[in-house]
Amino acid sequence: MSDIFTRLGVPRRTNAAGTLTRLGGSLMEPEVLQAMAEAAAASVDIAQLQAAASRVIADVTGAQAGIVTSGAAAALTMATAACLAGWDVARMAALPDTRAMPHQVLMARSHRNSYDHAVRAAGARIVDIGHNDRGTGAGVRGLEAWEISAAIDGNTAAFVFVATPQTIADLPMVLATLHRHGLPVIVDAAAQLPPKSNLRFFIEAGADLVLFSGGKAIGGPQASGILAGRNDLIGSALVQMMDMDVNPHTWSPPDLIDRSALNGIPHHGIGRGFKVGKEEIAGLLTALQRFVERDEAAVNTGFTQRLQRIAAVLTTGSLIKTRLLAADGAESGGFPLLELTV
Repeated sequence: MSDIFTRLGVPRRTNAAGTLTRLGGSLMEPEVLQAMAEAAAASVDIAQLQAAASRVIADVTGAQAGIVTSGAAAALTMATAACLAGWDVARMAALPDTRAMPHQVLMARSHRNSYDHAVRAAGARIVDIGHNDRGTGAGVRGLEAWEISAAIDGNTAAFVFVATPQTIADLPMVLATLHRHGLPVIVDAAAQLPPKSNLRFFIEAGADLVLFSGGKAIGGPQASGILAGRNDLIGSALVQMMDMDVNPHTWSPPDLIDRSALNGIPHHGIGRGFKVGKEEIAGLLTALQRFVERDEAAVNTGFTQRLQRIAAVLTTGSLIKTRLLAADGAESGGFPLLELTV
């Protein structure tokens, strides 16, 4: 019998580019698929399942709490929504209309990218600060603490820090400055795995929220992500994602949602369209545990050997030149890569 893509008339692609969303992300291991199949065969309370996921994510990341999201971009929107609304039910109901609340999110000018649409989707207005002298080669200075402090006012809600090997040196300064003003920092670490040590690095550095893609290096479902951080912010993000067609008299959320801090029962929130299925939660948690237990050195050795075999075939003629980039190199992003020149 033909496979699903043949039946739909969609040609398969040879993926030599990695875990790109437009090519479907990573290929899931049998154990992940099995967990998703098991989850598909039963009904559970999704809030309780997210609470269980929180315990796993907290253990892996060192955060107070965590939830599974429908991707890293969704996690960025929900992180922003949590910083905008907190536990305020009226603010939750208003989003993305932020006229009656602090709504500015600071970003370094050199961090701006097309994914910050996910921040604006929550209703935030991005205020970019600093210069990009390093990136343009115009100088050696980057974002400085005084520039952040000068931009903070009564409308400031948070700071979004886009983590890359090139920006990470600025993180301690950003955290110290924002925390001195009592404001949270969201770290977008969507593609900062491997190394798996980064699962804990950003929380240990002091980030209030950090997000990762679930469908890239972790090897979970493509439509999954992780948001980890402070209890109150994670709880706010979760309640703004949940199905809130509930009876106010009988609604009994998990402890992750502090009902005593809510000044009412929220309606469906801005994250209702970002709902996560039980299958994705089960698959992501299984993939996450396997990712944590994986021998990174052995995995990279296997990738390197595979690339060496490919290079040997491609260079049999004189039309293609190859260069193998080590996993720990500045150009590789944590994986060994094969660069081709035609």
